[in-house]
Amino acid sequence: MKPHRRVAITGVGLVTPVGNDVASTWAALDGVKSGAAAITLFDASGFSTRIAAEVKGFDPRVITAERKLLKYTNRSHRFALAAAEEAMRDAGVAPTDADGERWGCAVGTGMMGVEFADLSGVQRNSAAGGELDARLLPDDPAAADPLAFCRSQSTAGVALLTRRFGIRGYATSVHTACASGGQAIGTALKLIRRGAVDRALAGGFDSMISPVGLAGFCLLSAVSADNETPELASRPFDATRNGFVLGEGAGFIVLEDWDCARARGAHIYAELAGDGNSLSSYRITDSPPDGDGPIQSMRAALADANAAPADVDYINAHGTSTGMNDRSESAAIRAVFGADAKRVSVSSTKSSMGHLIAAAGAVEVAICALGIDRSEMPVNANYRVPDPDCDLNLVLGAPRRQRLRMALSNSFGFGGSNSCVVLRNPDLVDGPR
Repeated sequence: MKPHRRVAITGVGLVTPVGNDVASTWAALDGVKSGAAAITLFDASGFSTRIAAEVKGFDPRVITAERKLLKYTNRSHRFALAAAEEAMRDAGVAPTDADGERWGCAVGTGMMGVEFADLSGVQRNSAAGGELDARLLPDDPAAADPLAFCRSQSTAGVALLTRRFGIRGYATSVHTACASGGQAIGTALKLIRRGAVDRALAGGFDSMISPVGLAGFCLLSAVSADNETPELASRPFDATRNGFVLGEGAGFIVLEDWDCARARGAHIYAELAGDGNSLSSYRITDSPPDGDGPIQSMRAALADANAAPADVDYINAHGTSTGMNDRSESAAIRAVFGADAKRVSVSSTKSSMGHLIAAAGAVEVAICALGIDRSEMPVNANYRVPDPDCDLNLVLGAPRRQRLRMALSNSFGFGGSNSCVVLRNPDLVDGPR
């Protein structure tokens, strides 16, 4: 059988609750700084949870896209454009008129397409019986704005990105909740492997920090209500964990056919080596206690990478800080890694930046790539009380510095979607750089 094309990660871009680019995000993770704080985007005083991990001080003027394009963007779209531009600059390559058809784009997009301001405008202009009265629309700028409709489409993000960069090859949006970003990157991997494109922009973006988004998670008892100590609220695998901290942001990477990247002398962070997916038919909001679905996705990803558990040095866990998820993931890691579960280092960067929902998997794959490149594993912050059901080799106190041969990134979404992505040190492909 003909070997598949190897895929290189050559560019990384981030907008997160702990930094508006790669440098500031990595510095915050290195310093074990939290992005969680009291909500400022709206008045959350009436909610049981009044904290979140917001993107702070973001200036949309960093986006170099034409101003006309920005009229079609919402908050999360602007994060996406900024992170994607950073990834493209970092890679030092971009589509041209000659090769735009050989570029693809795969993005994990948010669970909510309509911003609260636009939604409330339509609501105010609804007739008493619940039927929308078109005669009332001109009375409210948001409800009468056709661009609000354009921004709300599930395809708006990928359309903005492909237009911004001139990508004319295969493009798709992935909507699998918290697994979206990881599965989008896996989709891009498969596109390059099968020869549909030579390069791809892949990632995810989201912002659910709104009255509607927060209300849903509060009703599910999924978010921490530690309002007095937000910086300690996200504590994955800790016995006292009581829910995740809702976050927002974007993460993008540039992927290239390995030979193309090497031929142009690109810096390669890591090989995107494997992708595994499964669906847990258990509950919409919970992973199975025995880790069955996550087990399948991790084993599939390792097989796809032609790797064994003994090859992996680091796992960036899904690690949401909810009781069920952390137990399920711990059980899955023990099942897949066996005796190596005591050796392989594990951390959840959600402990610092919160849960970025559709953006989470993409941001965490980017963190794995940076970790391989910098020989460093971020801390699993806020861990104080051991949980015997989560007896993993957690990175505690300070970043763990060592050469990483392979890293694995887990993302498990509402609805049962499970994504696992495997990254390999480029030295294991080409020899020492």
